Amino acid sequence: MNKRAQSRSAARLAAVQALYQHEMEGTPVAHLIHEFHQHRIGATIEDAEYADADVAFFDDIVKGALARSEEIDAAIIERLASGWTMERLDRTMKAILRAGAYELIARGDVPVGAVVSEYVDVAKAFFDGREAGFANGLLDAIGKDVRAK
Repeated sequence: MNKRAQSRSAARLAAVQALYQHEMEGTPVAHLIHEFHQHRIGATIEDAEYADADVAFFDDIVKGALARSEEIDAAIIERLASGWTMERLDRTMKAILRAGAYELIARGDVPVGAVVSEYVDVAKAFFDGREAGFANGLLDAIGKDVRAK
């Protein structure tokens, strides 16, 4: 994986973490972005090294996903199985789906396959195979729909 791809992967993981934090604590966007810039991206915390991330890409995903949250959540909800709601989803999974859906909807410069693959990898970092498969199916469906328009 080249350096640009690695920094984008790191940005995606950091964006999922930031969206999760926003969901859990309601941290204001400006504070959230600042905290990640100053204390997480490229830092070492409790022996865990956070990779250098494409900061502009990170900012775009976080700000964009939050600014377009209604549109993004509607796209996710539309593809959930009958009886499922956003409230029923694990908060980490919501953050993964929101970040991925944002990229699929707003970042036409990034191929659908790359977005889906990257967020499946993020899901695998947090969950077993079943959840990664769920993220794959849902994001793939969103990608096919929004990029066909």
